[in-house]
Amino acid sequence: MSAPCEPRATAPVSAPPPPAPTTPVARRPALDWRIRFAGLSLIWGFSFLLIKIGTEGYAPFQVTFGRLLAGTAVLAAAMAMRRERLPRSARTWGHLTVAALLLNALPFSLFSYAELTIPSTLAGICNATSPLWGMALSVVALSEDRPTRRRVAGLGVGFLGVLTVLGAWQGFSGLDLPGTGMALLASFCYPVGWIYVRRTLAGTGSSTLALTGSQLFLGTVQLAVVTPLFTSAPTSFPLLPTLSVLALGTLGTGLALLLQYGLVQEVGPTTAQMVTYFIPVIATAAGVALLGEQLSWNTPVGALIVLIGAALTQSRARPAAPSEPSGRPAAAAPEPSADRGAPPGADAAGLSSDAADLSADVADLSRS
Repeated sequence: MSAPCEPRATAPVSAPPPPAPTTPVARRPALDWRIRFAGLSLIWGFSFLLIKIGTEGYAPFQVTFGRLLAGTAVLAAAMAMRRERLPRSARTWGHLTVAALLLNALPFSLFSYAELTIPSTLAGICNATSPLWGMALSVVALSEDRPTRRRVAGLGVGFLGVLTVLGAWQGFSGLDLPGTGMALLASFCYPVGWIYVRRTLAGTGSSTLALTGSQLFLGTVQLAVVTPLFTSAPTSFPLLPTLSVLALGTLGTGLALLLQYGLVQEVGPTTAQMVTYFIPVIATAAGVALLGEQLSWNTPVGALIVLIGAALTQSRARPAAPSEPSGRPAAAAPEPSADRGAPPGADAAGLSSDAADLSADVADLSRS
């Protein structure tokens, strides 16, 4: 009787090895940042032309209301896609209400009223004075932001450029002083708003997109209350002014803020804020070429001087190397992170903090 056949030994089947952990790779934007930078410059540069056309068919408050309404719709859609949550604190909403007035409702309305009587080219150049006002105010309101000689010189150069644009040696002849004053006041509102934001909205826990969208919504509510008190309902909706207001809101406010937010995250606030220098150039070219606005020699020369002054006010001294009296190695200073993203306008005014990231710019936001 033969021995029972033993089963053949087989190698145990092992489970496939778990995949090696991979580091998530951030999705690269479809468009190169340079293309988006150029698009943002064009959008904001053409904003003053769009305001001018909008006021040919609607009252200034109506232009601002339509702009904010369309811009809020764009940001609301972006928030829904990203599942952003609105701020929950009543205190935050209160501060955002003030920020919406200073950074959106008031300056946007002032620019609209100003362009009833001044060219869009002049409005764009007045907007470029915002960093000059910001530097002057930061010295007064922000004790930690001490001026350097270069920045003080930039302030003087910038305001010399303003006087050149206005033709001060001619006694401001031919200049609409109320309209020009409103445009300069609008540019002054931005740094005031940035300082307020820095002092009140730091560490809220909400994202920049959520805060910005909420701010635009509150600005829309403010204009919804004010507009019926000072204007009557439009009896017609002319095509070109209507399209201009819609473009001003969806592109110049909504899309522009999304582009700015992405640029600050990708290339940092220093590079993103360079858009400031292209806005008056594009606004001037658009006004002359498309609206037939007159341009005397002192306007481009003064605008160039203003931009030089603004650039000087943004320069900062390099921090001194830490001393080591005790022989111990000094702690390394944290490197600035681009994703903390102070917007161009806030950094231009010397207010590069996490809270200033709301702006407005948020409405230098728009910058108009």
